Order: sequence, then C-alpha cells, then structure tokens
Amino acid sequence: MTEPQSPPELMAAGEHLGERGGNYKITIFELENFQGKKRELTEESPNVTEEALEKVGSIQVESGPWLGFERQAFCGEQFVLEKGAYPRWDSWSNSHSSDSLMSVRPLLIDSHDHKIHLFENAGYNGRKMEIVDDDVPSLWAHGFQDRVASIKALNGTWVGYEYPGYRGRQYVFERGEYQHWNEWDASQPQIQSVRRVRDQQWHKHGCFETP
Repeated sequence: MTEPQSPPELMAAGEHLGERGGNYKITIFELENFQGKKRELTEESPNVTEEALEKVGSIQVESGPWLGFERQAFCGEQFVLEKGAYPRWDSWSNSHSSDSLMSVRPLLIDSHDHKIHLFENAGYNGRKMEIVDDDVPSLWAHGFQDRVASIKALNGTWVGYEYPGYRGRQYVFERGEYQHWNEWDASQPQIQSVRRVRDQQWHKHGCFETP
C-alpha cells in the first residue's frame, strides 16, 4: 500500500464521465463471440433485452467502465465491465453462478486517486484496514480477516470479491458510506480481495486484467 496522495482533482464541469452524453459506449450481442443481433448503448438501460434481443451472449465495452446486473432494474448479482471484449458470459461473471445479464449502467469514475476503509463490524466498528491507491488480492496476506461488515469508500470506485484472487461474487463501492453489508446486497459480511475500478481517462495503459 502506498502513502495517501493529495486530494483528488475532479474533472472540469461538462467533462465528467458520469454526466449524460459522457464518454460511455457498450455494445451488447445476442449470441456468443459477438454474433447475432446487437444493441449499442451510451446510457443506462434497466432492460437490455427490451429491443429485439432475447438474451445477452457477448459484450464489447468501447469506453466505460459499466456495471452489469443479473436481473432487470439493476438488481441481482453485479458484474464490472471495463474496456474490452467479453465473448461469453463466464468472461464477465467471476462467480460463474448465473449466465444472465439483464441491465447495465455506467460506473462513475470521478478521480484518479483511490482510498477505502474496511471495517470488521457493522457501523464502522471493530478492526479497520485502509487501502490507498492499491489492489489487494488477499486481505489475509495483509493481516486482515475475511469479515468485512461496513465500508467507507472515500475516493474512487472499488470492487470487492467474496474470495481471494478476485474470485466469487462482485460488490461495487462507489464513493460513499456503507454501514452494513446489506447495503451492498451481500448475504454475509465476507470480502477477501479488493481492487480499484479504473478507466482509460485516468490510466492510459489500460485497465485491470485478471492475472
């Protein structure tokens, strides 16, 4: 983990990636390997199959990142979709428990700095771990347990995983406070790895890739 950096420099007004008409584009294909009918999106869609698509078989993210959901209306398991190609459902699902993706929305990237606090107990109590501008494939290796019951995402956007090595269900933490694991739709307070969600605007050499 690196030392804390200076406060984040936010984008100038009108250039914010989270604003309507911002720098987001995703293409959804009905079949695997980018075949069949397709639909291009530049803003959120609570039902990606409402216009002629029966299902989602593959995805191409041209600019992003995006957040996909297992069910319509941004519900169910979450899938982080950074810039790149996803030829099959198991290329975007880390838990491999569902091949369904029914809604998507842009993920706000408001800063090149990242800082997050993980807490052992709900309400920001118990042991605390601070992560600054780093990816942590194993909380155990950094002397922290796998129980994470509340979180403060102070800068940047993060994704936590059930298991070490960025495996299992994904939980996205945009800047804000999460005082109980129910607030990130988890069934139990278990997170064993955490990484930053990054974007080509801030990181010119590309985004995260699975080891």
